[in-house]
Amino acid sequence: MSAPTAKLLLAADRRKVAPLDPAEPLTIGRAAANRLCLANQEGVSDHHAVVRFSSSQGWLVCDWQSSDGTFLEGRQVHQCRRLDDGDEIRLGRSGPVLVFKCAVTPAPPSSPAPQSISVGNKHVAVAEIRTASVQSEPQHPHIFSWWLLLCLGGLLLLPFPLLFWPLQAGALAGWILLGSRKQHKLTLVLRDGRALRHGFANRRTALAHRNGIRQAIGQDPALP
Repeated sequence: MSAPTAKLLLAADRRKVAPLDPAEPLTIGRAAANRLCLANQEGVSDHHAVVRFSSSQGWLVCDWQSSDGTFLEGRQVHQCRRLDDGDEIRLGRSGPVLVFKCAVTPAPPSSPAPQSISVGNKHVAVAEIRTASVQSEPQHPHIFSWWLLLCLGGLLLLPFPLLFWPLQAGALAGWILLGSRKQHKLTLVLRDGRALRHGFANRRTALAHRNGIRQAIGQDPALP
C-alpha cells in the first residue's frame, strides 16, 4: 500500500500543521526529543503518542507512554488504531485535539457529481443537504443500573456459592459485552430544517458515509 499524503492539524489553531512522513513515525509529547513537541500543552505526557504508517493497515495512531490516555474519536486507544480522514485525536482526557487530514484522491474529471444520495431506504437530493455528522451512543445506556441491580439481588444467594458466583460472573460478562456496544448515527440536516438519521453498527462505515456526503455537498470532511 502506497502512503497517501497526510498531516496533523491542531484543532484549536488549524494554521499549526505537522506533516506526516511514512518513512519516519511522528512521536508526540512534552519531551524535546519528540518530532512533535507540545511542551506547553496541559494533559500531554513526555512521551504520549505515535502516528506511523503501516503498509498493510495505513496510517495508525498508537498510545506510547501516556499517563492520561490517547483517544481517537472519543474512544481510548490501548495499542494502535487506524486513522481515517477527519478523525480527531485527543491527548489525555482534557488535552489538545489533533485532526488527521489525509489527501483524498479526486474523482476523474469525467465522473458526474451525484445528484442524490441514498440514506437507508430514502433518497435525498444533494442540493437539499446542509450538514452531515456522526454521533456515537451506547446501545444499552442503562446497562450499569441493571448490572448493579442484578449484583445486589445476587447477594441473596451468597449462602449458596454454587449459585452466587456463576450469577456474578455472568452479570460481569454481560455488563462488559453489552456496555461496549455502540450505535453510530449519521445525521443529515436538510436546508428546510428537517433531520434524517440512519444507524450503523460500525463507526468507520458511518464516518465513510459522512465524509462522502460532505465531499458531495462541497464541505471539508475534516470539519468537526
